[in-house]
Amino acid sequence: MTRSTNLWRNFDFVLFGTALLLIIFGILMIRSATLGAIDPDLIGRVPDQIRYAVIGLVLVFVLAAIDYRLLGGLHLWLYIIMVGLLVLVRFLGVEGDAGSQRWINVGIRIQPSEIGKIIIIITLGHHLTQNYYKLSGLRAVFMSLLHMSIPTGLIFLQPNLGTTIVFIVIWLTMIWAAGLRLKHIGLFVAVALIAAPILWTQMQPYQQQRITTFINPEGDPTAQYNIRQAIISVGSGGLLGKGYANGTQNTGRFLRVRHTDFIFSVISEEFGFIGGVTVMGLIGLVILRILRGARNAVDPLGSLICYGVASIIFFQTVVSIGMNLNMLPVTGLTLPFISSGGTSLLSILAGIGLAESVIMRGRRV
Repeated sequence: MTRSTNLWRNFDFVLFGTALLLIIFGILMIRSATLGAIDPDLIGRVPDQIRYAVIGLVLVFVLAAIDYRLLGGLHLWLYIIMVGLLVLVRFLGVEGDAGSQRWINVGIRIQPSEIGKIIIIITLGHHLTQNYYKLSGLRAVFMSLLHMSIPTGLIFLQPNLGTTIVFIVIWLTMIWAAGLRLKHIGLFVAVALIAAPILWTQMQPYQQQRITTFINPEGDPTAQYNIRQAIISVGSGGLLGKGYANGTQNTGRFLRVRHTDFIFSVISEEFGFIGGVTVMGLIGLVILRILRGARNAVDPLGSLICYGVASIIFFQTVVSIGMNLNMLPVTGLTLPFISSGGTSLLSILAGIGLAESVIMRGRRV
C-alpha cells in the first residue's frame, strides 16, 4: 500500500492539468464552431467530444497505473492487434470523406490508425531496446524500418497520408533517440528521393491536389478557398480577438471544417494573437514535461516511449497550425487536445497515460 502511494506521488499533475485545460478549451471552441448548426453530425460534436474526453481521462490513470515495461512485454500481441485492426479496415471499413476508408464500426466508429499511433510507440520502443547496441549496423536499422513499414503501408492504402507521415515521424524520432548513426542519414535521404515519385503515383487525386495547391495557390482557386478564409480569420483576430463565438468568419460559415482542420483559425479570430500563442505555449508545456520524463526514465524503453509520444504531439501541432497559416499543405491532422475527433483525442490521452507511467517509475529529481 505504501509503495503504491509513493508511486502516485510521482504522478505529473502539471502535465495532466495542462492537458485537461487544453481539452476543456477545445470543447468550448468546438461549441463555438458548431453553434447554430443544423447538420446532426455537427450538432453531436460537443457531446461526443465530452464523452471521449471522460473516457480518455480515465484511460490516462489506467495506463499510468500499468507498468509500461509490462506493456513492452506484450509487444508481439499488441503488434498483431494493430495490424489486424488495420487489415479489418480494408475489408469492413466505413467510407468517409473523399472515398477514404479509415474507420470500422463496432457500435461506435473507431479509427484503428489512431490506436496504432500508440501501439507502434510501445512495439517499436521494445524492438529498438532489444537492438540498442546493434544500431551501428544497417541490418538492425532496416529491421526497425520493416517493423514500422507494415502498419504504415496499410494506413497509406486507406488512403491516409497525414497519419502515414506521423508514423514515419515516430520512427525517425525514436530511432534517432535510440542512437541512429550519422552514416545512415545519407542513405535514407537517397532512398526517400527514389521513393518519392513512386509514392506520388500512388496518392489519391485529392492528396496530390493539396500539395500542388500549396505550391501554386492560383492553380485551383476552389481548393484554395479554405486556406484563404483561414488566413482572413487569423488576420482579423488582431491582438486580442473578437470575443468568444463572435468571429465573423466562424459564425458566418465562411470558414469550412472549422471544428477540425481549421480550429486554430477560429481560436485566432476569437482570441487573437494572444489566444493562439497561449494555446501553443500550453501544448509546448505538455511536450516539455514529457521530454522531462524521457530524460529521467530508468531505462531506454521508458525514454523511447516518451520521445514517441512527444513527437506525435509536436508534429501534429506544427502541421495543424502550419496549414492554418498556409505554411504547410492541408493534411487533415488534428490539433492535439483541441480539434473535434473522438479516437484522435483518445490516442493523445493514451499517450499522456503512457508518459505518466514512465514518469511515475522514473528517477527522483
